Amino acid sequence: MTRPPALFVTALVLAASAAAAQGTPPRGGPAIDGPAPPDAPASVARDASGRATLRAHRVTEAIRIDGVLDEPVYERIRPIGDFTQYEPFNGAPATEQTEVWILFDSQSLYVAGRAYDSAPPERWVLNKMRRDIPNVSANESVAFSLDTFNDNRNGFLFELNALGGFLDAQITNEGFPPNQNWNTVWEGRSGRFDGGWTFEIAVPFRSIRYQPGVQQVWGFNMRRVVRGKNEESHIVPVPAAMGQRRGVMQVSLNAPLVGVEVPPGSRNLELRLFGIASLATDEATGVRDVGDGDAGLDVKYGVTQNLTADLTVNTDFAQVEVDEQQVNLTRSSLFFPEKRTFFLEGQGTFDFARGAGTNVGGGDVPTLFFSRRIGLNRGQTVPIDGGGRLTGKVGPYSIGLLDIQTDAAPAARAVSTNFGVVRVKRDVLRRSAVGVLYAGRSRSTVASGRNDTYGIDGTFSFYDNLNVNAYVAATRTPGLVDRDLSYLGQFNYAGDRYGLVVERLVIEEHFNPEVGFVRRPDLRKWSGTARFSPRPSRRTAIRKWLYEAGGSYLENNTGQLESRALAATWGIDLQNGDTLRASATRTYELLARPFPIAAGVTVPVGGYEFDTVQVRYGLGPQRRLGGTATIEVGSFYDGDKVSLGFSAGRLEVTNQLQLQPGVSLNWVRLPSGDFTAQQVQTRAVYTMTPRAFLAALVQYNSANSSVGTNLRLRWEYRPGSELFVVYNDERDTRASGFPELSNRALIVKIAPLLRF
Repeated sequence: MTRPPALFVTALVLAASAAAAQGTPPRGGPAIDGPAPPDAPASVARDASGRATLRAHRVTEAIRIDGVLDEPVYERIRPIGDFTQYEPFNGAPATEQTEVWILFDSQSLYVAGRAYDSAPPERWVLNKMRRDIPNVSANESVAFSLDTFNDNRNGFLFELNALGGFLDAQITNEGFPPNQNWNTVWEGRSGRFDGGWTFEIAVPFRSIRYQPGVQQVWGFNMRRVVRGKNEESHIVPVPAAMGQRRGVMQVSLNAPLVGVEVPPGSRNLELRLFGIASLATDEATGVRDVGDGDAGLDVKYGVTQNLTADLTVNTDFAQVEVDEQQVNLTRSSLFFPEKRTFFLEGQGTFDFARGAGTNVGGGDVPTLFFSRRIGLNRGQTVPIDGGGRLTGKVGPYSIGLLDIQTDAAPAARAVSTNFGVVRVKRDVLRRSAVGVLYAGRSRSTVASGRNDTYGIDGTFSFYDNLNVNAYVAATRTPGLVDRDLSYLGQFNYAGDRYGLVVERLVIEEHFNPEVGFVRRPDLRKWSGTARFSPRPSRRTAIRKWLYEAGGSYLENNTGQLESRALAATWGIDLQNGDTLRASATRTYELLARPFPIAAGVTVPVGGYEFDTVQVRYGLGPQRRLGGTATIEVGSFYDGDKVSLGFSAGRLEVTNQLQLQPGVSLNWVRLPSGDFTAQQVQTRAVYTMTPRAFLAALVQYNSANSSVGTNLRLRWEYRPGSELFVVYNDERDTRASGFPELSNRALIVKIAPLLRF
């Protein structure tokens, strides 16, 4: 495989120099941006501006993670307190007190505390129990972030609620949302006392990565959520402008944490073995109840304290949930997120042109490296023989190397292919970075030969809420000569009261990142949004108003207008967590060729201007029934459309049983024909313990007249070791009577984790 020499050699040189970076920090240690550290037994020192410096205390007695604060250290050491409100009244003292201890021994970091609550427990919001549910913070909860490289950009997030539900995530370049699919080995337990609840958390040092040296200075902040009051508070003040990014993830605001002493550098080794057995039927190929079995191995090796190597042999993805169906009434491709474990870990390292601001990436902005291009083709699995990845930091450099070899898969029209990715990024200024990325595949999907993508990007963050992002990228594909660039420039001011985003994006005709994703090729686009979101001066039921206007102008590279949109939005955020949005949009679309929008219905060539009005109401997370209801009416091409939807639904049956309904109904009338596009789904989740749950997803899509079922049991029988039982089937609803079976599979997988 031929790789771009400059990028690849540079990355290898940086990786090889990691050992040299293991020396002691500069004399005097890193500077502390805060008051002088407190002396034991104190745990926090504060100054008049609200800044804090925290101290971690070494313990010699064993800490039992049971949610009961009965060890002597909790009496001997004074806790951290005096949290400051983020919401609803930014800067005011928290109405419910929180006490926090940060401790460590030779193996782990411990974070424990008491969360006082004057309300009786029956008024607490408790409905999220299982691991990795995205909205653990919709309950009474605590979360803390660790900036272990003290670089004001990256970190680890750990979250625990009063039911024992927990979440871990990686924060990359202060981006939101963080990578919530990152999993590591740690323990957390919650308990009760008269007047509140308790928490104890242990994070083994070997489960995270940090800067070289034994003596460490990290960044630390904690968020406390009193969901019954819809109140959030932090150890250090968080500006109101952090709302869309959730302040605990803004690691540049973290308080310095001193006193942590990590164990000497060791070569941590993890082996994740897995065995799998399956029974499958596919009516299209005549396969009926055919059994199969396989085994594989994933290896994680701590090359240094700050670099991790991952190796995979005969990669398996049997635990993956099926993709959730989407209704697509546009000309653009749908984006389905990555869900496979091997590719999710360290995912943020390979992000390109994604800064700390909101509204960064997504939409029409290309993704230069999209891991679903590896091991999947035309919706079918392509075997992965093996591969490796190296990720981490060397001084100011973030490094990501990936190399994967896939086998041939005639049924998926895939040939044996090698994939390579190199990502190098350097920290500059206080919270900014510049970097390069290369992604290539040995076999192009559109030509004879290989495909390569090159890019340079910069993300520049100033103050707390001003971000400038830019990139230039090019591709090389046989037969697609010249006009193969893409570039972006974006200005993003995301204050609490005012917001402004201006963006210029260009994707030339031959820009073809085959290890990436392009939603809409061949475009030149201007877009912008201005926002005014004042808060009422008096304490009313309304927390914030919203007035927003924006637009986009999109033409192809010949200068012909293809799309134009103007939109205005009015909204309110209520103190109880509910939200209301009303928007009006005027859209122009040019169809250069007939658009087959549904079976038997085609929109003819021409230019179309249509107007729509949309109203959305979101129910707050403290409600028994949550979700967002939407109604949209208006013209649509040369006809009209009415849409009803309910998304992110959640119905709390008990603390352990939830239903998650979703529906999208679209009634379209066009001169060429009328049709209804329907997508309905319901997921039921029963949680036995925070580490064991059973989930059932049933979904129907009228576009392909199919109904699908996914049943999944996940049991983490010890931290890091898992058992999966998965059943999938898809049925055709066009036949009379009960839907006919198209395919089905029963899969059992066990994956023990061994740590050395």
